[in-house]
Amino acid sequence: MNIRQLAYEMAEAVKAFLQKARRFFYSVMLIGHRCPKCNGSLAMVSEGRCRCVSCGKEFDPTVTFQRCSQCGGVPVLRVRRYQCRDCGADIISKFLFDGLVFDPDYFRQRMAESRKRRKEQRERVRQMLSESRSSDLPMGHADLGSVPGLVDTLNALTAGMDETIAIETREEFNLKAYESHIGAHIHNYPVNLAEIPPLSENPKKDLIWRFIAVIFLAHAGVVDVWQNGQDIMVKKHEANREGQDISGESESTDGLEGPMGRAEAG
Repeated sequence: MNIRQLAYEMAEAVKAFLQKARRFFYSVMLIGHRCPKCNGSLAMVSEGRCRCVSCGKEFDPTVTFQRCSQCGGVPVLRVRRYQCRDCGADIISKFLFDGLVFDPDYFRQRMAESRKRRKEQRERVRQMLSESRSSDLPMGHADLGSVPGLVDTLNALTAGMDETIAIETREEFNLKAYESHIGAHIHNYPVNLAEIPPLSENPKKDLIWRFIAVIFLAHAGVVDVWQNGQDIMVKKHEANREGQDISGESESTDGLEGPMGRAEAG
């Protein structure tokens, strides 16, 4: 019995159940609501965003369909929560599966301001360094004759040496061999890269070469690799997942990803 594989399969089953529960929740909450533009049916595309299946119009269902319970005002999204535009009361959205939503315009503006501050700081540091840089130090040509006996001493260091110098041969790295070796030792569940048997006699060098091969395999879409503390975990890449789903996690705005592609940090 492989406990690690069973735990991984259980986690995948729980994840699949949550995806189905999220889809069911959205379908129930959108029953009775139609597109305000063409009266078409609606489907959720992300937390706080739905799309008309007929005309393709996207909008926030909380702002469009929900109203303040105290004054009947229209909700507005302020950073991470909804508030009434008229009385300012907090409004709990009925269209959020796990209650997480964010204002993309706010975070986009904050990211732009952060990049601007970093750029201004780099410019100030660059200007400060340029002002504190010393002038060039003139260096004259080296005169070996200025030191008595220096030339004879240097010649004596190489006297009697053979013209042919033995050069240490280095073991060559065979990327294809390591890719095939790793492919034969990974499974559908995570495996520690350090636990894959080595190919060479040098364990430290072999671990480095295994890591290089895994990175190439990850870029080719063959494996998934991520960091878990001090360990590098690797498993076969699932080429075909069942269905498409709406992620419950918030993504960073302005083109920055949240979880990192195929290589993740734990």
